[in-house]
Amino acid sequence: MTWTFTQDVAVFLDAAGASLAARPAENTLVLTVTATLRDSGPHAYGAEMPVLGWWRGSDGEVAGTLVRTPPFVPILGTTAPEAVEALPGALPLPGINAERGAAAALASGWPRHRVDGEQRLYRLGTLVPPSPAPAGEPRTATTADRALLIDWLRAFGAETGQSGDHTERIVDDRTAHRGLTLWEAGGVPVSLAGVSRAVAGTVRVTSVYTPPEHRGRGYGAAVTARVSQMAREEGAREVLLFTDLANPTSNGVYRRIGYEPLGDRVLITAEPS
Repeated sequence: MTWTFTQDVAVFLDAAGASLAARPAENTLVLTVTATLRDSGPHAYGAEMPVLGWWRGSDGEVAGTLVRTPPFVPILGTTAPEAVEALPGALPLPGINAERGAAAALASGWPRHRVDGEQRLYRLGTLVPPSPAPAGEPRTATTADRALLIDWLRAFGAETGQSGDHTERIVDDRTAHRGLTLWEAGGVPVSLAGVSRAVAGTVRVTSVYTPPEHRGRGYGAAVTARVSQMAREEGAREVLLFTDLANPTSNGVYRRIGYEPLGDRVLITAEPS
């Protein structure tokens, strides 16, 4: 029973890909990060090489996964308790992004730590589009919208505490696979929602953003419902999204249109004693 680490995403996916795909909703972050590393190269998230790891239990089966793309803290996939317990002795941990129980277990071994964020993972049940729908209609964003999309994604990142270092790459990638949708009212873009590329039959709704001057009119719910419907029509078995638990408004909106809570993740940073 041991952790194995590599900087080669192909080696990691050969060892752990089947385990990740067996529970794609719970492993959505590890799946999408490793897909980006595979498609865009090892420096997709930063100058340092990534670290990818998997744990094999006594039966030889993979029962834990981890991916770290510095400067970000490691992301833990579904991982057996004994693998969580062994992780600090196998890899220096500057922090962790993990399911709540695993995050708490790891943080209990640090002299000090801070909680930087709490997120809830939702999966789409029965879609309930807003009724009545707000004024306007959706359209797929194109390269002609690039400047607007970059501005809005940077604003979204600033509001949610996310780095904007790779905004241009994200916009170009998602535009290329028709993964960004704008809601327009009177011919003017008023809201945005994106979806990740499909991995293991799942897609994740991302970057739902409405500029402050257009909020409170239902545009965000409408564009989210639209991209969720499109994902299902295009064959996604699971449609997922994360919300910030500190934002009760967005959590309420997503529940009303049919999203059901699946679990919580906590982002924790270790601090010097």
